[in-house]
Amino acid sequence: MLTIFCIGPTEVARAQTAVQIDSARVWPAREYTRITLESRTALQHRLFSLKDPDRLVLDLEGVEITASLAGLVDKIGPDDPYVKAVRIGRFRPGTVRLVLDLKAEVNPQAFTLAPISDYGHRLVLDIYPLVPLDPLLAFLEKVESERSSGAARPPAGPAAPATPRAEQPVADGDPQPARAGSPKGAPAAKRFIIVAVDAGHGGEDPGARGRGGTYEKTITLAIARKLKARIDREPDMRAVLVRDGDYFIPLHRRVEKARRVNADLFVSVHADAFIKPHARGSSVFALSERGATSAAAGWLAKRENEADLIGGVNLDIQDPYLKKTLLDLSQTATINDSLKVAKAVLSELGEINTLHKPHVEQASFAVLKAPDIPSILVETAFISNPLEERKLRDDAYQTRMAEAIFAGIKRYFAKNPPLARERMAQNP
Repeated sequence: MLTIFCIGPTEVARAQTAVQIDSARVWPAREYTRITLESRTALQHRLFSLKDPDRLVLDLEGVEITASLAGLVDKIGPDDPYVKAVRIGRFRPGTVRLVLDLKAEVNPQAFTLAPISDYGHRLVLDIYPLVPLDPLLAFLEKVESERSSGAARPPAGPAAPATPRAEQPVADGDPQPARAGSPKGAPAAKRFIIVAVDAGHGGEDPGARGRGGTYEKTITLAIARKLKARIDREPDMRAVLVRDGDYFIPLHRRVEKARRVNADLFVSVHADAFIKPHARGSSVFALSERGATSAAAGWLAKRENEADLIGGVNLDIQDPYLKKTLLDLSQTATINDSLKVAKAVLSELGEINTLHKPHVEQASFAVLKAPDIPSILVETAFISNPLEERKLRDDAYQTRMAEAIFAGIKRYFAKNPPLARERMAQNP
């Protein structure tokens, strides 16, 4: 049925001043689905839920139905874990209504972001499951299944003596890995070494972009997946991907996920960039509490720490865990371990690529601030260098890069085995 509206002078004036939606983007992921509406002026909105069936309703005030907004309908795929479909229409004069048909009851969050970088004003709708997914329990179930089936067995023989790592005080409610050493003179218990592999950037935050159009987020995920596969082939090691798709994760959540799986090491994978295309080489960074070891390291840390502003974080959500993690300064022992593994990885990278600096650098990277997990950030190569960009896009070179990072990790743990766990935390 075709409905014909008679448009008077008031409606014409309203249409001329209506807000234009320049872009509508969808980032579906297992953890949550993000819908982003971008415009040149700030969007006024109202969000509420409806039951039987489950729906989300988003009212936009003073908005015109443009091709970009209407195109959102076709961007909801059948594999989206939370959204079944979206309908868009004029609810009343001056109000456009989006109705999201849901696959289950959800926990939605809507917030606005001010313009930054190449983005204008953004309205972000994050759709989380009602019961948050627990990556720790899922990982433990997989590990226990492997152990019971005999699919993966630690090597025979006692492990080398563990080097104690300083325990950190935690506030009530903070997720804290349960770590316990073996009695004096007894061999350490056999267990898996767990490595959290973090693919930098993702989703709304593409990271750096090469001259050939390559996005950093694409390269980091490809190398991270290869690194995980290599680690998982070791009988006594397992890797957990912090990000396993093209979606955005705030920096503090990356740290939190590593702690929730009781990781023994956190490795963040990146691809460097500079304003001049001749810059080249691989680098490895550790956290610094006393400032950056070079102006370039400080500049890079500042740029990487702005990922939350670009990717978009709901700053209205108060997170005591974030406060604890970012303000905990008692990390000397952890930083020392981080420097050891960083040196081992840098040495291996030097076998396959030029090193940008012949030593490990340090700066205040937010993603490296886990108080009790050795953490490193690997800049695999300069994506802004056309030659290195071509290398980074090559599948074989990505594999060599992952192998080099793994070799450094394995060399570090051979000399610095982690403490044995009498049990693993079940309620992070």
